[in-house]
Amino acid sequence: MSDGIAKRLSVLDRYLTLWIFLAMAVGVALGRVAPGVAALVDSFNFGETTSVPIALGLILMMYPPLAKVRYEELGDVFRNWRVLGLSLVQNWVIGPILTIGRIAESVFIYLGIPFLAGMLTRFVLVKAKGRGWYEQKFIPKISPITFVALLFTILVMFSLQGEKIVEKPLDVLKIGVPLLIYFLVMFLVSFYMSRKVGADYAKTATLSFTAASNNFELAIAVAVAVFGINHGAAFAAVIGPLVEVPVLIGLVNVALFFQKRYFAAAGPVAAGAGEKA
Repeated sequence: MSDGIAKRLSVLDRYLTLWIFLAMAVGVALGRVAPGVAALVDSFNFGETTSVPIALGLILMMYPPLAKVRYEELGDVFRNWRVLGLSLVQNWVIGPILTIGRIAESVFIYLGIPFLAGMLTRFVLVKAKGRGWYEQKFIPKISPITFVALLFTILVMFSLQGEKIVEKPLDVLKIGVPLLIYFLVMFLVSFYMSRKVGADYAKTATLSFTAASNNFELAIAVAVAVFGINHGAAFAAVIGPLVEVPVLIGLVNVALFFQKRYFAAAGPVAAGAGEKA
């Protein structure tokens, strides 16, 4: 990442990869030295598979980003049908398609609740306090919630799966290598396709990072809800962030290289792309 972009980031954001790996390490160590942690977390389960601590972490993690969305500008998105169509194809056709019963329920709980809360917060507070106050005062205050909730969720998940990660390093490799290939292919293909349909650099970078990344917070929630915390699917979902975070941060440099080569007159990386990475 260029020095100019890095300097604009807070200390928490600049060293996000370090904090995530520390949370992973603490979680794995906690799971190894204190096996009772898993039983404690399971005691807070709701129903057969819903983990309340994980659900709370995921919902809190998703709320600040969804509160930042400018819902009043959605009309502009739908008017650019080529970019919108490409995004839908990349994420719902090229990407994996799942069965949908229990998954729809999980999506509503872990994504629908923070989405509705974020949209309601924006409309109510912007109307009451004004857009300037909302974006300059309110948003900075709630943004750290995402960071704290992310680390909390990772720590809990890795404490539950720590023993498997330590005992089955080859399984981690089997999961990590295909994910690495997936991220790279999806990013490069999406960048090429976006440029071909005439998207500018900001939209091209945003679409590419969106297509390349996976909402592992939602994948973890779905895997746990459908299969249970001890299932192999949950284990695979936990490995996702271990690969995704450093790869996407590395792809920021690739995006900047492509900007200089193919978009000479473009501005800096789109805010959405940088935030996602």
